[in-house]
Amino acid sequence: MLTPRQKLLALLTLCLALLAPLPARAAAPVQSHNPVVFIHGYNADPGVWGGLREDLRAAGYTDSELFSWGYDTHQSVNEVLSGQLGAYVDQVRRQTGAAKVDVVAHSLGSLVGRWYVKFGGGTATVDHWVSLAGPNHGTSTAWACALWHQACRDMTPGSYVVKNLNSGDETPGAVKYATFWSNCDEVVNPDSSVPLAGAANTPVGCIKHNDLLGDDATSAGVRSFLAS
Repeated sequence: MLTPRQKLLALLTLCLALLAPLPARAAAPVQSHNPVVFIHGYNADPGVWGGLREDLRAAGYTDSELFSWGYDTHQSVNEVLSGQLGAYVDQVRRQTGAAKVDVVAHSLGSLVGRWYVKFGGGTATVDHWVSLAGPNHGTSTAWACALWHQACRDMTPGSYVVKNLNSGDETPGAVKYATFWSNCDEVVNPDSSVPLAGAANTPVGCIKHNDLLGDDATSAGVRSFLAS
């Protein structure tokens, strides 16, 4: 049987316990990613990346981590476009505070991205580099527009751009490289033009050149590679 004094002490103890602040919860870690710079292909525009951007957002990326670069696809890969890409990458890095970016390119964009990495200082600013159906060793179909457009001439087999990109190390620096290629690409001929020595080269089956942009398995492969 508690005395009145003991009852009072017990009541005071309970009140103090209820008033005590709850222990602070540790803040949930905020997951961040390298900013992704998308580079579209010949005669295209940044809108082609809608599907992959949506998949990356579903995987945890924010819009502030996804950048689609637009450019004039009729200009020279090495003399004009790679320098413009370098300036854009620097702008993205300043805006996000990131030390490095990941690059995902389609078709002609692969040559622009490769030139920047190999000859424009990109080995220090690019972490992952991805090529979807890139004419990395040239494509014979580019002869169809080579008389009118410099970028088409750059894509032809044996061009100045193709020869220099593939001289020596095709995948220089500490950059992680990946390619995704179709065995029935109607634009890149031969199909074997896409894979690079030293890259993770993934065949995607019989998919049309532009259909790689919306292919679910290709998207999953890109996302997995960027997370590596």
